[in-house]
Amino acid sequence: MTAPVRQGRRCLLPDGMVVLLRPLTEKDAPAVRALHEALDDHDRYLRFFGAAPGDLAALAERMSTEPDPTRAAMGAFLHGRLIGVGSYEVQPERREGELALAVSREAQQGGVGTLLLEDLVSIARGQGLERLVAVVLAENTRMLGVLRDLGLPLSYGEYGSEREVTITLDPVERYLDALAAREGVADVASLRHVLRPRSVVVVGASRRADAVGHAVLANILAAGFTGEVHAVNRNAGSVLGIPCHPSVADLPVTPELAAVCVTARDVPAVVEDCGRRGVGAVVVVTSGLSDAEAERTRAAVREHGLRLVGPNCLGVANTEPGVRLNATFLRRPAAPGDIGLMTQSGGIAIALAERLDAVGLGLSTMVSAGDKYDVSGNDLLQWWRHDPRTAAAVLYLESFGNPRKFGRLARALAREKPVLAVRVGSSPAAQRAAASHTAATATPAVNRDALFEQAGVIAVDTVSELVNVLAALRWQGLPPGNRVAVLSNAGGTGVLAADACARHGLVLPELEETTRTRLRLLLPAQAGVGNPVDTTAAVPAPVFGACLDALVEDDGVDAVIVATLPTAVGDPAAALSERVSLRGKPVLVVRPDRLAEVEPLLPGPGGPGTASYADPEDAAQALGRLARYARWLREQKAPGVAPPRLDVAGARELVAAELAVRGEGGWLDAEAIARLLGCAGIALARSEFAADAHTASDLASAAGYPVAVKAVAEGLLHKSAGGGVVLGVRDRAGVDEAVEGFRARFGSALRGVLVQRMVPHGTELLAGIAGDEVFGPLVVFGLGGVDTDLVNDRAARLAPLSETEAGRLVAGLRSSPALARQVPLDAVRGVLLRLGLLADAVPEIAELDLNPLVVSDSSALALDSRVRLRPRSGEDPFLRHLRH
Repeated sequence: MTAPVRQGRRCLLPDGMVVLLRPLTEKDAPAVRALHEALDDHDRYLRFFGAAPGDLAALAERMSTEPDPTRAAMGAFLHGRLIGVGSYEVQPERREGELALAVSREAQQGGVGTLLLEDLVSIARGQGLERLVAVVLAENTRMLGVLRDLGLPLSYGEYGSEREVTITLDPVERYLDALAAREGVADVASLRHVLRPRSVVVVGASRRADAVGHAVLANILAAGFTGEVHAVNRNAGSVLGIPCHPSVADLPVTPELAAVCVTARDVPAVVEDCGRRGVGAVVVVTSGLSDAEAERTRAAVREHGLRLVGPNCLGVANTEPGVRLNATFLRRPAAPGDIGLMTQSGGIAIALAERLDAVGLGLSTMVSAGDKYDVSGNDLLQWWRHDPRTAAAVLYLESFGNPRKFGRLARALAREKPVLAVRVGSSPAAQRAAASHTAATATPAVNRDALFEQAGVIAVDTVSELVNVLAALRWQGLPPGNRVAVLSNAGGTGVLAADACARHGLVLPELEETTRTRLRLLLPAQAGVGNPVDTTAAVPAPVFGACLDALVEDDGVDAVIVATLPTAVGDPAAALSERVSLRGKPVLVVRPDRLAEVEPLLPGPGGPGTASYADPEDAAQALGRLARYARWLREQKAPGVAPPRLDVAGARELVAAELAVRGEGGWLDAEAIARLLGCAGIALARSEFAADAHTASDLASAAGYPVAVKAVAEGLLHKSAGGGVVLGVRDRAGVDEAVEGFRARFGSALRGVLVQRMVPHGTELLAGIAGDEVFGPLVVFGLGGVDTDLVNDRAARLAPLSETEAGRLVAGLRSSPALARQVPLDAVRGVLLRLGLLADAVPEIAELDLNPLVVSDSSALALDSRVRLRPRSGEDPFLRHLRH
């Protein structure tokens, strides 16, 4: 974790109000003194730097304009006024900070103190502190409760009328969960202005029927919005029967939501007017803002505490009967339903709303986020988790502002409701298009896919596939496993379905003997009663339905794909409507004679329907997605395995010492790498450094021949690929020859050599850490050795890893099936788990490669390694804040 940006960040309070948190400087000293003078003894929470409790005046005298590593001081500002101060002073010999906190009386019990504490925890961890210590009056039960509810481990000491509370700064899962829960309450409260407003104004309402401002107002009225509707147009008396006012300032009441449909040059002024008037949220439909217009708009949002959707968006909608908000320019209103949709593309929003309506599905809420100046996918994940009307969430994201937080929020929601996302930007051309479309930063596909898979997000590649999966999900539910039976009255269609199942991770098990016996009694002799089941074309509908009953009742079958074609003697599909939901097992239907890609097959009375697809590929693909999601849910409920223990303090101390010397970072030497890997419990083949051939020969003799001799030279990172390794050296002459060869190759860049005893032969793999400024560290695994880049068989997951995720990483290579037959996978998983924990605990590791990692018997040993450090940069991804 790192310190927050110096200019500060916007944060939400539990009531949805927006405050600004930023570091205090000497310019804030008068405001700090004023806050101090307004406090009485009951308002002063914690001791300030050994002075009297709540002595803010002492703090004011010690402020400076520059960051000070010996102390931290943060202020909370509401509408420009200081309402809270949090600070600590470092006690370096104890690696702890002395904590202090004070909040103005009118802001107490509003969550300000907790926000300040969260910031101080993050800054302290970024400075390498292990504890914060607070001295609290014993009678101050409110403050003691705030500290207790923070979610971090606490210990207590008692000194007369005071309590000394020590906060341990390692962020356990409980802390991150508590932080996310607090953020969720605040997020939902602020989004009520967007999705459940009691009043709306359309700024830029137009009398022209072809204008966006006209369409948005018309849609609000046509949907029957339950709140007040207002309009702003300085040149019109009324639009669509709604009286117009010249500006937001002239409105008779303050609306909660403003839909802004003016020209790009007018957007900043309108947003500023909304902020001054006290509007809760704005939806900026307008596109094409210049850089200056965009920055002025963002500044208005920051200054006035607004929530903003857009710009460059389609609008927002909520089909809840008590709201009926359609502040969009959709051609037709979205059909009511239980699917929540957030998309950066207005075109995708239009396509999905139309496609879902066509198949009988609908939306609970829709947010077209456009350029995402403020409201983002993370906000909507919080909203949907607390919205009982939303049963499934859909995201179309062209960029990620905070992917690590997205992962936690999506995982929490996916445990309760399915989360689906359209993969976008997998190719360079698509990334360029997304960047020009929504000012998005290109997201590497491998990082995005790892994020989705680890968070339980059902990722799809097309809008058609999204609708296919939603239809199966909403009409049939999840299968208990991936074992599928295929039933068809046309043998060829059944074969196609079987092939499609294999492509999408589904298996066709052998049917139970009792099932096959039932099928033989039902079907003619020429029918096939294996799996797939071919009933032949002439079976009547009741017989076909009885065959489906037999398959659903087979304990070895988790789902059934039914492929039917009508013939001159009948249509087996006539028997399906009463049998599409038996014993909780999904039944998907394929009807190749139909033109629609997917449509509902309506049931008989008293039961849900099912999805009917035109192609077996679509049915198998949808079922495969659901089976993988069901497996992920089962894994979440499995008891966790205690992670391996690392010497985290030792690793952090080593890295801090190296960065103190190296400044901007760089590559570690062999000794430092060995110590770092030792802290992580990763076995590294022992190497000894020699500056000359004579010393190298002595080391080789002591180690025992044969040995490997490796060059240590400036700029030589890949020793094998760079010609810096000689293996199997068996005598002193061989050592001398190797050293002379390196001297001839590397010249003055050669610093010496490493001597390493040869290890038993094994499979050469690669394992490591790859840092990413946006996504955080990834754990990388693949085939190793000299040709690792040529083979390029690698997989990656975001750190840290669970036991299950480490197993998935091992199984994620093209060569994984062959590796499973020759490599002790437990040893490999152990290394990957340790790398994930190390990457998470020490984010200064920019790169770490173990190549080759030799695996034999039940051990994994790194023969060569390299590590590059860089100072921490960016913000703590888990801190509560709105987009900048």
